[in-house]
Amino acid sequence: MAVLEIVTVGDPVLRERARELSADELRSDEVQRLIDDMIETKRAAHGAGIAANQVGRALRVAVVEVEPGNPRYPYKPIVPLTVIVNPEIEPVDDELFAVNEGCLSVPDLRGDVDRHVNVRVRYLDRDGEPHEEVRRGLTAGTFQHEVDHLDGALFLDRVRDPSTFSTWEQFDRHRRAEFEQRARALVERVGS
Repeated sequence: MAVLEIVTVGDPVLRERARELSADELRSDEVQRLIDDMIETKRAAHGAGIAANQVGRALRVAVVEVEPGNPRYPYKPIVPLTVIVNPEIEPVDDELFAVNEGCLSVPDLRGDVDRHVNVRVRYLDRDGEPHEEVRRGLTAGTFQHEVDHLDGALFLDRVRDPSTFSTWEQFDRHRRAEFEQRARALVERVGS
């Protein structure tokens, strides 16, 4: 496995809608190696997820995982390693939560994004097996963030109030405590 270069905002691949993978492509050594490298890259960067666009490949595959003790997201619930291929996502209801998001492809910038609290996710795993799950809370937000990448959108596009933009340092200094309190209350109420 290898740690891949993460492309940053301004690279056109981040604005492409990723194309779906066929069953044969998914089984290929090339795509399986890409998935392994994406996992390694996400872990090395301490991300909660990574989409193929972020490593320069416009393919509909992403990885979501929040490991215990993640230094970037200590308030996020643990999410076991989940590889999502050709995902589809839909809200279960109209409830929204303002998530202060960051992104590995937008270094040192965060902003508030309204995310659905409850979403249904349909996807294939790396073995081509279909899954349908309801994801809730902060985990639902992470899945929405990664599927946005696959659709060519960045969290920057979803920030309604530009005054919420901040660097990590300023977020830690001025907003983290309040956001983590709200995030923990959401986790207690709906779970992940």
